[in-house]
Amino acid sequence: MNIIVVGLSHKTATVEIREKVAFSPNQIEKPLAELIRLEGIIEGVIVSTCNRVEIYATTRDIAGGIARIKRFMAEYHHLAFEAIEPHLYSYHAEAAIRHVFRVASSLDSMVVGEPQILGQIKTSYGYAAEFKSSGIILNRFLHKAFSVAKRVRTETKIASSAVSVAFAAVELAKKILGDLSDKTVMLIGAGEMCELAAKHFLNSGAKGVMVTNRTFERAERLAEEFGGEAVPFESLFEHLHRADIVLSSTGAPHCIIGPKDAVEVIKRRRFKPIFFIDIAVPRDIDPKVDDVENAYLFTVDHLQEIVQANLAQRSLEAEKAEEIIDQEIGQFHKWLSTLEVTPTIVALRNRFDEIRRAELDKTLAGWKDLPPDAAKRLESLTVAIMNKLLHAPTSVLKQSGQGGRVDLYVDALRQLFELEALQRDDEELELEE
Repeated sequence: MNIIVVGLSHKTATVEIREKVAFSPNQIEKPLAELIRLEGIIEGVIVSTCNRVEIYATTRDIAGGIARIKRFMAEYHHLAFEAIEPHLYSYHAEAAIRHVFRVASSLDSMVVGEPQILGQIKTSYGYAAEFKSSGIILNRFLHKAFSVAKRVRTETKIASSAVSVAFAAVELAKKILGDLSDKTVMLIGAGEMCELAAKHFLNSGAKGVMVTNRTFERAERLAEEFGGEAVPFESLFEHLHRADIVLSSTGAPHCIIGPKDAVEVIKRRRFKPIFFIDIAVPRDIDPKVDDVENAYLFTVDHLQEIVQANLAQRSLEAEKAEEIIDQEIGQFHKWLSTLEVTPTIVALRNRFDEIRRAELDKTLAGWKDLPPDAAKRLESLTVAIMNKLLHAPTSVLKQSGQGGRVDLYVDALRQLFELEALQRDDEELELEE
């Protein structure tokens, strides 16, 4: 049995292509059912996120299975095959195992170390389990992927440093101000960046959040989401002194806070330090604010330097993660090989025994005066011959399961002794159980 992966991601396709082949989680039962009805596809899981669409499947026919899944991805979404085929990649055997382990561990993500992908794969697997499109192999495979991802996060620091501007702003604030539990944050702007910053500041223990925006309703919505306070934009300077940290990200064409404003704020704060973070382009805060005593200004360029340094650190941690994955691939591949070998040995013995019994019955049927004890001796003789004949191929097959050549021997035996039907019956029984 082979594991195959077919898909596309942010590395191979634009968002316009990715959204065309995306599968809705609310309607996933139908494509899962169609997937496992494809010829030669035994199990299947569909992973569909904003950055990737991938199908994990098991099959005996690697080339045929990959080709059919590629066609399925185009036809299900009513797309021309030629339009998406150049964007698709495929993996099988060890390469497929490595790819899924890397994806689950966030080594293949747009931002290495981001935690969302693992939860997304778990959700996708949950649908496959619910709608019975996964079976003994993909169940074991994806649980192994989850444990590998957990090990990577536990044994490396791949997710410990900020790689987004919003999170870098929080790290910088903590570095300068220390404990944030008694600090209030003022957000000037209510866009996505301010929303992310609010989440990170509150997760890091900030006391509270004030939000101001030119459109007051947006400020109110964001403040309500985080249990904060909305401040009218025209009242900004009446409340600015209450903030220990000010993060600004507006679309204003000119600076909205100048050095004179900073001087007044510091006076009202009785010269307690205030921390300004300007992530707007063009800038919201005049660079001369940094010259005001007890006012500390950091711009998006400072934060980008932190992000780049942290990305470099994550790259080093990613190397450690790759070593963990190398170890885990070997263990899982050994289990998969054993899974392949055992039914083949059983099917081979069944085939030989079927032939032995048929030939022995024909012989005994034409030998009317054969004594009962002689019939028993003939039975024993045929069993002994069969066992002698099967000893060498069985030993070689078991050894191949440990050495990586199992597919070669299994395929040869299956074809030479017509074992395909016997093995398929056994596997279907296992899946039903």
